[in-house]
Amino acid sequence: TPTRILDAPDLRDDYYLNLIAWGASNLLAVALGDLVYIYNVDTGNVQAIQAATCTSRDYVTSVHWINHRQLAIGTSLAELQIWDVPSNKKLRTLTGHSERIGAIAYNSSHSFLASGSRDTKVLYHDLKAPQSCIASLLGHTQEVCGLAWSPDGKTLASGGNDNCLSLWEAAGRPSPRIKLREHTAAVKALAWSPWERHLLVSGGGTADRCIKLWNASTGSSLQSVHTGSQVCGLLWSPFDRELLSSHGFSQNELCLWSYPRMQRVKEFTGHSARVLHVALSPDGSTVVSAAADETLRFWHVFKGTSSSARFGTPAHFVDRVSLR
Repeated sequence: TPTRILDAPDLRDDYYLNLIAWGASNLLAVALGDLVYIYNVDTGNVQAIQAATCTSRDYVTSVHWINHRQLAIGTSLAELQIWDVPSNKKLRTLTGHSERIGAIAYNSSHSFLASGSRDTKVLYHDLKAPQSCIASLLGHTQEVCGLAWSPDGKTLASGGNDNCLSLWEAAGRPSPRIKLREHTAAVKALAWSPWERHLLVSGGGTADRCIKLWNASTGSSLQSVHTGSQVCGLLWSPFDRELLSSHGFSQNELCLWSYPRMQRVKEFTGHSARVLHVALSPDGSTVVSAAADETLRFWHVFKGTSSSARFGTPAHFVDRVSLR
């Protein structure tokens, strides 16, 4: 049972987008249509950022925290906006894409943003430069829907609707260092291990349904696990050798795996539609999941959490509120 439920009306049911992000100040950003709601997990306060215009063609497609104040927001009209959240002010708009931006990842080692788009490009943006776009990476042939930087900031993993997983250098060379084609559906879910260097995990869409583990240094495949469902999201435990996956058709659940044996430890059920997004709290104690049932659910999942209720809370204690 989740510890808290947030109602999120009009959460877009789109596998290729990344619509939640949990920041260092314990603020959870949730994109709903043309607005980004900033939910303060400590106080319950909600702030709204008007990032897109109120038209059916203009909506928020991705969110990603840069630091404790600044949020990057991608839109369906190919804008990459940088907002100062406490003052609710847009600082700048970065250009370079021609179609919607579904994935964003910040590299704190080099102070630049990577963005991935339906235009098939990955762009690097230097936030300190007037002309922000410093590199255009060409390697995908369809929409880019997943981006993740390695913990050391040296390698960017990108996943696309072309079923490819690409590994790029931070130096911005225009072609990928390694291109992996073992998935048989779109690759959105990506996660780097926080405790084992070069260990990368990826998840495939409905025609694939596999979690694959890689040595990102060599590109060698370490393991492949058939999950039985579309893989939408992946998170490593910061405390233990465990991995959490979120799923779409047909299970609509979260699943905890032990590593390296990749055996199921526990399933977390409650969502009634595909679990499109997962994010980890800054202290690593809590996971939030967002699903096409228009709810967000908070869970104590990993062993190292301070809560003894690792596997759930009695249903009558669950706190339920709405973002709108």
